[in-house]
Amino acid sequence: MEKRQIKVTVNGEPRLVDVEPRLLLVHLLREGLGLTGTHIGCDTTSCGACTVLFDGQPVKSCTMLAVQTDGHEVTTVEGLAKASELDPVQEGFKEEHALQCGFCTSGMMMSAKALLMEKPNPTEEDVRWALSGNLCRCTGYQNIVKAVLWAAKKMQSEAAV
Repeated sequence: MEKRQIKVTVNGEPRLVDVEPRLLLVHLLREGLGLTGTHIGCDTTSCGACTVLFDGQPVKSCTMLAVQTDGHEVTTVEGLAKASELDPVQEGFKEEHALQCGFCTSGMMMSAKALLMEKPNPTEEDVRWALSGNLCRCTGYQNIVKAVLWAAKKMQSEAAV
């Protein structure tokens, strides 16, 4: 199959990559670019483990073609932290003990980040709705919700400074 060259910005870094037209974004990220924080859970958009941000919006990368990202920006969980500093969402997951096995964590964090970029002061109901497309089999969600609310408060306090 003939490959096509695309230009995509991944975690702030412009990339030129050759992809087959049928290659899924999740496979480009994991195998083509070595960004293994994006997990493959179901290949049907049911679990959300593969959630990344596409131009700031959460998408399930297991059903998006890599060629669709040509000229766009993709952010993975690896793109959240800055240098040696955790993103408030990552810090919230740590502080509120919001992970167990960690398989769903990257997708949860990316959905949470999208929510907080759109709605900096979410309610618990907002958080639960934003995460409704992500499945966790371990935690029962309560600490995940607390982590997102913790991150929102931290981001608000940083913005006030």
